[in-house]
Amino acid sequence: MTATEVSFPKLGIHFNVDSVAFKIFGIEVYWYGVIIALGILLCVTLAMKHCKDNRFSTDLVADTILVALPAAIVGARLYYVICEWDSYKDDLKSIFDTRSGGLAVYGGIIAALIAIFVMCKIRKIPFSAILDYGIPYLPLGQAIGRWGNFFNQEAFGTTTTLPWGMTSEKVQAYLRVYCKDLDSSMPVHPTFLYESLVNLALFFILLFVRKRSKHNYEATCVYLVVYGFARFFIEGLRTDSLYIGNTAIRTSQLLSFILMVVGLVYIFYANVKNVERTYIPEKFLVPKEDDKNKTVKIIKPTGEVEVIKEEGKEEGSSDDTSVDSEPEDEEEVHLMGEIEMPEMPEVPEETEEPSEEKKEETEE
Repeated sequence: MTATEVSFPKLGIHFNVDSVAFKIFGIEVYWYGVIIALGILLCVTLAMKHCKDNRFSTDLVADTILVALPAAIVGARLYYVICEWDSYKDDLKSIFDTRSGGLAVYGGIIAALIAIFVMCKIRKIPFSAILDYGIPYLPLGQAIGRWGNFFNQEAFGTTTTLPWGMTSEKVQAYLRVYCKDLDSSMPVHPTFLYESLVNLALFFILLFVRKRSKHNYEATCVYLVVYGFARFFIEGLRTDSLYIGNTAIRTSQLLSFILMVVGLVYIFYANVKNVERTYIPEKFLVPKEDDKNKTVKIIKPTGEVEVIKEEGKEEGSSDDTSVDSEPEDEEEVHLMGEIEMPEMPEVPEETEEPSEEKKEETEE
């Protein structure tokens, strides 16, 4: 493994960074992939943990990630290849060489949204319910994933005199080849760090918005506005931006501006028109632990037992008067309230007539 010395000169910080985390049977495993995998794992774990408090289903979290993740990988690669088509048109096999880099965040997000939309249409789940629940975990994953750029020493900005300016052998080599108008000996903006910090703050903001939002797509639009605003300016600092054709228009800057405007317009519209928030149907919700296998048995005066379902239909009857046995597991969980049993009428006590001897004693 070959390490690269990374330094923050004005802070007096110097250390070595290796893009390769470890090897398995001679195959190098990069920190970039390890960090992204850890980010996904953390996001899924938190999404499942928060389900109970947000009227969501852990099963839907798993289904969504299984649909969105492959689509995101394909979309991120496809977006990058389209923007850099001149680099791939003469060697189509290199399109599939993702180990050499070339993934675009916006492409992954767009493809994942399309895949989730199709899933929602097939399963008849409100698209807004999926988005508004899952959107906080997107910037969290981005915040973690950006540190993969740090280990690769990529996605940095132009030169700067700020105290936190960063430099390394890889940075200097890149500037000498692709940015000849810049002084390669100067530190650069650690734009990956800027975006990571913004996304981390956005994660907590969206958790707050999701909890209090009363409108469809409101949390999603807050993401579009905040991330679009931040990415617009951060992208302007980067030295490796993708451009639209031969123009000077940065693809991500234009898209960020569009998303920011769309988000602002919809938030205004949703509040004016009072577009109510939609939740997932009850049938997709996972029952609470306390409510599993819960049924109600009514014991009649004759000793016959009736088991009542949630719909109020008779499950069956039995002469067994035992109420301690556990009900059989059923596909549906039936939640019943307590049923008050009618009070039995009181039987009047029999009074004894006084005997002859007691009568005589009384007369005396």
